[in-house]
Amino acid sequence: MKNQTIMQYFEWYLPDDGRHWQRLADIGISKVWLPPACKATGTNDVGYGIYDLYDLGEFDQKGAVRTKYGTKDEYLHAISALKEKGIRPIADVVLNHKAGGDEKEAFTVLKMNPGNRQQPISEPY
Repeated sequence: MKNQTIMQYFEWYLPDDGRHWQRLADIGISKVWLPPACKATGTNDVGYGIYDLYDLGEFDQKGAVRTKYGTKDEYLHAISALKEKGIRPIADVVLNHKAGGDEKEAFTVLKMNPGNRQQPISEPY
């Protein structure tokens, strides 16, 4: 397909009502760039203040089950609906932003061999 269009489908000033995925419509574009679907610092966060990478809107955390954009089921439904219309969804997965931790956590670590990440080179500390 020539002259494809991709739409970055989020905005900073989107209403905080959890209905984002339900607003998708057939507008004749070939790809949609979806915002980060995981739980952020709150329902008003556009998705870059990552709180839980594994919560796509199914667990009651940070004051709600849904994310700013809706629930996990709505997200998956939106992806299916896009594919049915021939629109390819592209997920924005943000792995390097971390925010909103609830508390500090102490844990034991080992120094590892830089040439073999499976080989410890220290005692636990």
